[in-house]
Amino acid sequence: MGISKHPSVVTMPKAEKPYPSILAFLSGRFPAISREIWEKRISEGKVLDEKAQRITLDTEYAPLRRVFYFREVCTEPFIPFAEKILFLDDEILVACKPHFLPVTPGGRYVDECLLNRLRGSTGIADLAPLHRIDRETAGLVLFSVNKKSRGLYGKLFLNGLIEKTYQALSACQPLQETASWDIRNRIERGEPWFRMKMAPGGVNARSAINLVEVKGGMARFTLQPRTGKTHQLRIHMSGLGFGILNDRYYPELQAESEDNFDTPLQLVAQMLRFKDPLSGRNREFISERELLW
Repeated sequence: MGISKHPSVVTMPKAEKPYPSILAFLSGRFPAISREIWEKRISEGKVLDEKAQRITLDTEYAPLRRVFYFREVCTEPFIPFAEKILFLDDEILVACKPHFLPVTPGGRYVDECLLNRLRGSTGIADLAPLHRIDRETAGLVLFSVNKKSRGLYGKLFLNGLIEKTYQALSACQPLQETASWDIRNRIERGEPWFRMKMAPGGVNARSAINLVEVKGGMARFTLQPRTGKTHQLRIHMSGLGFGILNDRYYPELQAESEDNFDTPLQLVAQMLRFKDPLSGRNREFISERELLW
């Protein structure tokens, strides 16, 4: 049994009265975990409110309030690839993660995530990711080391002051010409819940996509997301007709299966560039990970 040393958090969404119980909400939000297991966890004091107090089966549902719980898994897959720390000082840590490793605990993963691996190797308990990349994606992730300066670095992402560049591969026609696109649309939660979709409405997702090279039936792209919606680059590439090589979610959801370590998603977060809010220095970090080009 793997049990996280650090709590995970989920926010109770807005709901119509009569409100569901917290037990019903957790069972619905995490269908892979049975109602009986949630009852047991609550009874054992493993589910907490925002004041770090144990909830009970009678605790009332509170829209937009957070619930904290300790993730448990019976068997945890091992990811046989190593992360690499590229930079560490008193304020930030920059790491390059491998494909298949999640940034934070989720699903079947507790200790096998970038955050907990780095907490273990550095001894920095207060380490916190300032952004996320998909489990299937490799590349750079920026962490905060110091709680006091965390908000300053977090605002870089919130205000779009981080320049991010990705590399991706897609199948294409042999005579495909190089091209560029400025994608602006709306992305919302789709079905099933872990998959996103393009939807009508105000723009909330923007990406600059450049097809820079064609080799036979393969094209290489540089991608610059201007916003940070879940699966944004994968959806935008798929929408152009260039599904990223080995993508199991887009354009079509593939049948669930174990990870094939020989066919990683051909998407790498290659570069981060920003002006340091404390020192004023220009920072640039580049991943050495390469795609199967």
